Amino acid sequence: MAKHGKKFRKVSEKVDRTKRYTVEEAVSLVKELKVAKFDESVDVAVNLGVDPRHADQMVRGAVVLPHGTGKKVKVAVFAKGDKAREAEAAGADVVGAEDLAKRIEEENFLDFDTAIATPDMMGVVGKLGRVLGPRGLMPNPKVGTVTTDVTRAIREAKAGKIEFRVEKAGIVHAPVGKVSMDSEKLIANLNEILGMVLRLKPSTAKGVYLQGVTVSSTMGPAVKVDTVAVQNAFKG
Repeated sequence: MAKHGKKFRKVSEKVDRTKRYTVEEAVSLVKELKVAKFDESVDVAVNLGVDPRHADQMVRGAVVLPHGTGKKVKVAVFAKGDKAREAEAAGADVVGAEDLAKRIEEENFLDFDTAIATPDMMGVVGKLGRVLGPRGLMPNPKVGTVTTDVTRAIREAKAGKIEFRVEKAGIVHAPVGKVSMDSEKLIANLNEILGMVLRLKPSTAKGVYLQGVTVSSTMGPAVKVDTVAVQNAFKG
């Protein structure tokens, strides 16, 4: 079992393990529990009552955080001709076609946070699945990263669009922002994610769908959120 440092143990004492906090309380507490000298990320873990082994219970989506992730996003675009020029004009950090695919495959070039592709490039991009897939970088039409509207896709990615999918254990992990961001911005980002996860509830999911929500910073302890209050906030 991992041993925690003195600072971690000290701030952990501020967390009531028996309490389920509101979103506002959780964000405020996470900011207060900061222990690292660097600007820690704030993340949410959502435990869902689904079985990801069944395709009809796979929860996957994307959302544009209203206040961004707090970090600069590097975007790679697979495109040719006019679409490649459009991507460059829209601010893509890397643009290419077969040459970019070759660079990724042979040089293990992965210096980007999001990959976007035009539909005609998927024959090339598809061969990179074993490299991009495990890193969550594979373009996918379901989340808007396989598209002819590359300008919009780049703009959304730069603005703070995040993708998420439920893991084998039934948990969705997603970034909320940085500890240095204002509480109001972190709260808005967190609510945007939770609202989307609730809207994506599979019709085949049985029992309690939203089973647990925790918020934490990179180095800080997790704070449990009141799931009943979350669901009530998004009713109607």
